Amino acid sequence: MIELGQQGRDKVTGYEGIIIGRAQYLMGCDQYSLAAPVRDGKISPSEWFDEGRIEIIGPGISAVSVSTTKPGGPNRDAPRS
Repeated sequence: MIELGQQGRDKVTGYEGIIIGRAQYLMGCDQYSLAAPVRDGKISPSEWFDEGRIEIIGPGISAVSVSTTKPGGPNRDAPRS
């Protein structure tokens, strides 16, 4: 299983980002959400990819480094299927 917070790349498209979410499905197709870095001052939407398409390219960030004392809400880029 891929760890959240790692830096990953989609093997097909080359899309890169920090792995911020995981969706596990009953039929075994696990997917991961990659959040790309800001480019030209614009935030791109997170994109979801099947586990087999992800390659780890760096350590990324730890959950502790982005945690707060108040829990957050649902992610605006939750999987749509």
